[in-house]
Amino acid sequence: MFTKLTRSGGHTYVQLVQSFRDETGRPRQRTISTLGRLDEVGGQVDSLLKGLLRAKGMPASMTDTPQVAFESALALGDVWALDQLWKELGFDALAGVFRKARYTTPVEHAIRVMVFNRLCDADSKLGVLRWLQTVSAYFSDRGRLSRRDRGRRFSLIVDGQRGCA
Repeated sequence: MFTKLTRSGGHTYVQLVQSFRDETGRPRQRTISTLGRLDEVGGQVDSLLKGLLRAKGMPASMTDTPQVAFESALALGDVWALDQLWKELGFDALAGVFRKARYTTPVEHAIRVMVFNRLCDADSKLGVLRWLQTVSAYFSDRGRLSRRDRGRRFSLIVDGQRGCA
């Protein structure tokens, strides 16, 4: 004997089925009993399972629905695609330009973070810092700037942009 799942009227039912051979020797199946709807919480199938577990001396809590907790995940796909495009367009060479101009802070990195933020989740300067925390695994080199320094660099870049307009 075995259990078989059947669909009828949009519901899934559990059936107890027996295999046998008919008079000519061909294998056949016969439904012994329909145990109940599978999608019914606390229904006949659940009570049957709890009874079988009790008979085996196992805790009935094994049939309880497990509690699933979702952890937040870091965004990566869009940032990775933008980084590949950034490199393909040659913008990563800006780091060398700023080094030659004797900038001591990674300005190219700050620009890249701001551009990616505007494309992924446009927000204010402080919003960029919040967004950076959600993608920090990708921007692993961000540790070179403290939170205060990042805000200061973003301010200088934004203020410089306003002065050019």
